Amino acid sequence: MKRWLAALPLLAVIALGALFGGYALWHDPHYKPNALVGRPLPDVTLPTLTDGARTPIRSVSGPATLVNFFASWCAPCIQEQPTLMALKAEGVRIVGVAWKDDPDKTRAHLAQHGDPYALTLVDRDGRAGLEFGVSGVPETYLVGADGKILAKVSEPLTADSAEHLLEQADPRR
Repeated sequence: MKRWLAALPLLAVIALGALFGGYALWHDPHYKPNALVGRPLPDVTLPTLTDGARTPIRSVSGPATLVNFFASWCAPCIQEQPTLMALKAEGVRIVGVAWKDDPDKTRAHLAQHGDPYALTLVDRDGRAGLEFGVSGVPETYLVGADGKILAKVSEPLTADSAEHLLEQADPRR
């Protein structure tokens, strides 16, 4: 009986190793939950980058509106900038949310890399990002005309991923 008690800690370590090892093998680290898909935009009001006027984020919806969380300090955000500029040139309405960023640095970033946004909002403390479930930038949400979130992309947009995203609002694309 004493041998079993002595072996108990070893058995516990083996069981925990199997539990966590199994999780690592079957857990997809690229999976990001899309809890807000199918739900209305969160009821959040943010200041605009241009004049600081408080704007409810629910007022930004329209046909195929993209809400893009970005930051000047985010290298992948710079990667997706050409895609966003191309979407703007196609007439896609994009609302930017500068997440946890200094407004002066955001302005400099947009001046240097181009400004694809019809409207830029400032989420300096990250609270709006919490309401959206943002885990990091860039993240882009497709919003329908009814103000509901249709889809989410949790990586830099490419031409292909942007096309796939917009097809969810208009399958004829």
